[in-house]
Amino acid sequence: MEFELGRGKRARRAYGFDEVALVPGRVTVNPEEIDISFAVNGTKLEIPFLAAAMDGVVDTRFAAEMGHLGGLAVLNLDGVQTRYEDPAEVLAAIADSPVDQINTLLQKIYTAPVQDGLIGQRIEEITRAGVACAVSTVPAHAERRAPIVQEAGAHMLVVQGTVLTARHVSKSYKHLSFSELTQSVDIPVVAGNCVDYATALELMDTGIKGLLVGVGPGAACTTRAVLGVGVPQVTATSDCAAARDDHFRRSGERVAIITDGGMRLGGDVAKAFASGADAVMIGSIFASAAEAAGRGNHWGMATPDPNLPRGTRIRTAIKGTLREILFGPAHVDDGSMNLVGALKAAMGVCGARTITEFQETEMVIAPSIKTEGKVQQREQRVGMGV
Repeated sequence: MEFELGRGKRARRAYGFDEVALVPGRVTVNPEEIDISFAVNGTKLEIPFLAAAMDGVVDTRFAAEMGHLGGLAVLNLDGVQTRYEDPAEVLAAIADSPVDQINTLLQKIYTAPVQDGLIGQRIEEITRAGVACAVSTVPAHAERRAPIVQEAGAHMLVVQGTVLTARHVSKSYKHLSFSELTQSVDIPVVAGNCVDYATALELMDTGIKGLLVGVGPGAACTTRAVLGVGVPQVTATSDCAAARDDHFRRSGERVAIITDGGMRLGGDVAKAFASGADAVMIGSIFASAAEAAGRGNHWGMATPDPNLPRGTRIRTAIKGTLREILFGPAHVDDGSMNLVGALKAAMGVCGARTITEFQETEMVIAPSIKTEGKVQQREQRVGMGV
């Protein structure tokens, strides 16, 4: 349904996590008997959770722990881990910087060049831990870095920009061809970010194995304010999932839909899957893990941009270990811990035994779902009132 904004201008209503709710199923399932495993082109994960390629979240130590817990962490090849031999001092400076100096400091830190030798070194550090390794690069360097990444032993290459398309117009530089990239490497390529059906379908036709969904929903991202661009995550995920299903029907190839950003609580994660996601990529929640690189701080990929920063540093504090955030026990009451338990419980209530079944869950538009009957929680800033 479209609404008229003015003469000759119409708009479609879009929805975010806070505006919808899941309808319980007529049959419930024991959460302990639910399968939430996830695979991309042979790389299988026990849990469908990816840690975002943010410098405040993923370093090699975090990647190893995430892998041992059954998920996958994505290392940022354009971040401090590949610019500095020992990034600990840099990360400490970011954590200690006053608010009024942080953007200037970030811009200075990220002027140091990426060292190709550190790319292979970091990948080897992760794979030596016996876990799958995924790395992220900006499109401009993807073609050159792809053989380095593959030779070093990475299991997945993520090509990530604020917005990516299969077609790009420029007279000043050559556009990355995803078709050529996917044919040049033996490891799966995941592309992002995208929020609409038609673009998703075109990207899937290039041979990518996964698609990141989301423009500007991250806790540290300000793209939606700076550029005015973005689509709420429930609608974006649903539209891209529809492209996945249509692509599968005509090609027999299933491209993974990975909702990237905007999830603060276990309920948001559940809604992402019910909207059509095969997996989720999370930044700020994992930034609050004791193992996270940012020491309780989180900032986005576009924050250090020297011309137009589209992000800021936020303080997440440290809530617990990564294991506690994923599997509990939860010692906070706001739904930000035991994400796996929350997902399985939601699936059980909705009668879904697999992620694919959960994607068929009935949803309702419910803008009052978080406030209905919660006056005391809001007044006391506990539970759903936080």
